[in-house]
Amino acid sequence: MSTAAPRTAGPDHLWSVDEHLDDILATVRPLEPIELNLLDAQGCVLVDDVTVPVSLPPFDNSSMDGYAVRVADVAGASEQYPAALEVVGDVAAGQADLLQVGPGQAVRIMTGAPLPPGAETVVPVEWTDGGLGEGPVAAMRARSSAPEGATGQVLVYRPAEARAHVRARGSDVRAGDRALEAGTVLGPPQISLLAAIGRGRVRVRPRPRVVVMSTGSELVQPEGELSAGQIYDSNSFSLTACARDAGAIAYRVGAVADDADTLRDTIEDQLVRADLMVTTGGVSVGAYDVVREALSSVGDEDEPGSGIDFRKLAMQPGKPQGFGSIGPDHTPLLALPGNPVSSYVSFELFARPAIRTLMGLTDVHRPRARATLTAGGALSSPRGRRQFLRGRYADGEVTPVGGAGSHLVAALARANALIVVPEDTESVVSGADVEVILLG
Repeated sequence: MSTAAPRTAGPDHLWSVDEHLDDILATVRPLEPIELNLLDAQGCVLVDDVTVPVSLPPFDNSSMDGYAVRVADVAGASEQYPAALEVVGDVAAGQADLLQVGPGQAVRIMTGAPLPPGAETVVPVEWTDGGLGEGPVAAMRARSSAPEGATGQVLVYRPAEARAHVRARGSDVRAGDRALEAGTVLGPPQISLLAAIGRGRVRVRPRPRVVVMSTGSELVQPEGELSAGQIYDSNSFSLTACARDAGAIAYRVGAVADDADTLRDTIEDQLVRADLMVTTGGVSVGAYDVVREALSSVGDEDEPGSGIDFRKLAMQPGKPQGFGSIGPDHTPLLALPGNPVSSYVSFELFARPAIRTLMGLTDVHRPRARATLTAGGALSSPRGRRQFLRGRYADGEVTPVGGAGSHLVAALARANALIVVPEDTESVVSGADVEVILLG
């Protein structure tokens, strides 16, 4: 969702990385909340605090299979002098009618079953003869094959302290506690907690729908046959995976040929399922840069505030960029460069924060750290541009991977960080303290 129109500047204005990012984040707004069933809400961001309506566990229950007894009745028990108790019945998980445990008595109890009245502790079955009179046992026999286990006598070979092997009511969370805070991303553990406290639906911001589209007549889909001058389309796969990694529902559109009308028609067709559109390629100043040609005049008087602004950024890789909104709903669109490394770095710096903003998160950036550079020699960087080099980070050190070329996909696959070289730095020596963006 987009509200305000992006800022524009003269064609010769060189935007900083921060200016461009600030413009994107000032324009993109979180999606409107909706109520979803729990499993449909996985990966979404919680809108409201969730309060616990019932304590967990809701009653004292056993954490072991064994016998519920009184402490005094097993005090001093040993293998030489076991405590002999009368078994008065069973209590299983989910059972409502509970037996009273009196002096000299025991109730056979299963894991998760409520602690019966009168019982003060639980003796694990391994500490008993299981009612068989043949010494310590390893487990209970199934009720179907040993119904006599619920009656008769059991020998207990060890004492147990009060409340041993008992999960107390409210020991997990208590009624009235805050279970989850607004802004929490709902993963499997959070969904488990919501179900455990009886919540079947929850109000969230939905996962953004992101359409990723690559452009270029030279692109062939993987497993296709390459002709002279053609390459495989990797960008649409890379950026779709990036969008999913950021938390979006991502749709990949196969490469669109270098034709402005075809591109405009394709984008129009895709708007129905897009909260954000990301294109890659065709944003520079060449004669065949179709994205720039197709979208430079997309804003018109019928759609005030719409339009795509194409910019030059003081960064390497990724100097040419485009940003704006398109269509009746002012769907935000990010036009990224076509070189694989340029498109990937641009996505991480600009598209990922936009997706996280649409989700309603407050921390939208990758984590950053300081690291010691380990390199075979000094790294050069163009003055006036913020450079992002691929690197391998571990234990406070980072090593460059591959060169500075924006086509080096194999080097990118080995990297887990971006080394940030500031605009005013032209050389970084090995051993220097540098900033890194952690990618994984």
